[in-house]
Amino acid sequence: MTTPVEPATRKRVLKVIFISLLLDLISFTFILPLFPKLLEFYRNVEAPLDPSAPPSKTLLSSVLGYLNAYKASFARPIDSRYDIVLLGGALGSLFSLLQAIASPIIGHFSDRYGRRTALLLSMTGNILSVLLWVMATDFRTFLASRIVGGLSEGNVQLATAIATDISDPSKRGSTMALIGACFSIAFTFGPALGAWLSSFSTVAANPFATAAGVSLTLIVVETLYLYFCLPETLPALTQKTESTGTQVSSTKSEEKKPATAPTTKPTAVQRTNSHFLLNFTHFSFLLFFSGMEFSLPFMTYDLFAYDSAKNGRLLGFVGLIASLLQGGVTRRLPPLLSVRIGVIACLLAFIMLGRITSVLGLYGAAALLATTSATVVTGLNALSSFESHEGERGGKLGMLRSWGQLGRGLGPVLFTSIYWWAGREVAYGIGALGMSWVALLVMYALKTPPGSERVRKESQVAEQEKKEL
Repeated sequence: MTTPVEPATRKRVLKVIFISLLLDLISFTFILPLFPKLLEFYRNVEAPLDPSAPPSKTLLSSVLGYLNAYKASFARPIDSRYDIVLLGGALGSLFSLLQAIASPIIGHFSDRYGRRTALLLSMTGNILSVLLWVMATDFRTFLASRIVGGLSEGNVQLATAIATDISDPSKRGSTMALIGACFSIAFTFGPALGAWLSSFSTVAANPFATAAGVSLTLIVVETLYLYFCLPETLPALTQKTESTGTQVSSTKSEEKKPATAPTTKPTAVQRTNSHFLLNFTHFSFLLFFSGMEFSLPFMTYDLFAYDSAKNGRLLGFVGLIASLLQGGVTRRLPPLLSVRIGVIACLLAFIMLGRITSVLGLYGAAALLATTSATVVTGLNALSSFESHEGERGGKLGMLRSWGQLGRGLGPVLFTSIYWWAGREVAYGIGALGMSWVALLVMYALKTPPGSERVRKESQVAEQEKKEL
């Protein structure tokens, strides 16, 4: 049986999680608006478009050759300005697929050796990744940075596991919403800050070294903060420590009793939803959602001639709405209801994006996307935590993230391929059909776990008692 966490300890750990995850995600989002210019810089250095220039034999020129061969396979001509877009999409897919491989390993490691140990090791990999970016004067080094980052980025899933360790069912939804709020806040301010920092050139061989250096500083500060302030939260380890301490005290007064630490078995979990179903739902959702998310800047460019600044304002609007929803609405919703609302909002966004002709319609669809961002992944994480006992949470949440990252890795490539091959209306129409399938899953296949039903009942009882008083 898990010993309840004291409110003061829970509050302290949540504060550490929130601050550290916010630092991590702000640092992570620095690079997002820089990708086009960053990759353009490497191309100009290593694979110039000038036909009079001698042929380049760099890694980047080889990668661009393969991507151009893929682009040429489409019947519909694709303008050369999308070369950098294709390369950025390929790197984004690589990062997500590497996370799909690493997430279960990191999760199982945290179940065995502790959340704190796993998180500090993950931070070590993050520091190395950003350090490589600071030193990336060529594409090969930058690619190594992305590979190391993809294999070591475990902060989000470990923060989710820690939040689950310290929260009882009645507070599970609000705790998960707190983690989601970190995403929304970071994606509201991080990209703009990264773009601003990139305007300061401190190293000629790497014009983006200033942004990379500030990112590295944030990651180092986060690591030190976690090292000094984050306690271990894995129940199997914390309870063993408490039990051992109690036994040592008792042997001083009763030396005849053998000093054997009691062993406790994890509380059995009666599963309402299989983890395969939850994982498949996560994969299916992100397969379509990430494709739409990735194609959005291209669509706004084609329809409204949006530049980076206007796309940045659009993404900032999405982040702001998502933050408000997570702070005021999502944390009060049962997890399954949160997932259902988000998936239906995403389905409506797909339908709108295939038909819009005005900026007002674009922002209407963006508001629906903000609703989706604020609800679905947070709700699925909460559902998975209800279906896991304390000794397997890290692994189960890692597998959930792994399936999601697999969808996020495949989605952009598949969706943009349809977009270029058949056009916007067909691409978003197929996306709407796919999201309809996800909607059927969450409406009729997923069930409400008893734990989350108890949350609603406890909330209703507390509300009734408050009225009576």
